[in-house]
Amino acid sequence: MSNTKKIALMSTLVLLLAVTAVCNFVLAGTHTQDVNADVEANYFTTYRADRNSTRSEEFVQLDSVISAYAEGTEEYNAALERKQELVEVMEDELVMESIIKSMGFSDAAVAIGDTENINVFVNSGELTDEMVTKIFYALEVEHQIRDGNIIIMPVYAES
Repeated sequence: MSNTKKIALMSTLVLLLAVTAVCNFVLAGTHTQDVNADVEANYFTTYRADRNSTRSEEFVQLDSVISAYAEGTEEYNAALERKQELVEVMEDELVMESIIKSMGFSDAAVAIGDTENINVFVNSGELTDEMVTKIFYALEVEHQIRDGNIIIMPVYAES
């Protein structure tokens, strides 16, 4: 691929990122006013909104790479693979959050990082050793995860 094409592609990606950021800012401002009028957002809804916004931007970037390159090229395959990884991470986070909520917690948020570390935020004033053990065990059984990779933190947010 020539340098001119690479520059054009990168310029397009930067432009798409800028447009996405502006749209996100405009829509988030409008949405925030509506939310504040009805209900005060708590930590967990804000966290999920931020996570979804960030992932949406990454999906837009990956889609632009996928559409810019021919099928079978290294760039195309890498973007497609990363997109599939993100979908799998999103599904795993949703399942883990549901498992934790089924244990009696009013809310939970799970973040799976690229390093296979898992951060678990649980709506609780404090966590007992028994609660932590139950969460560890449930995630260990569901996803065959080693204990050292899971960090569980209480975050008290009024529901």
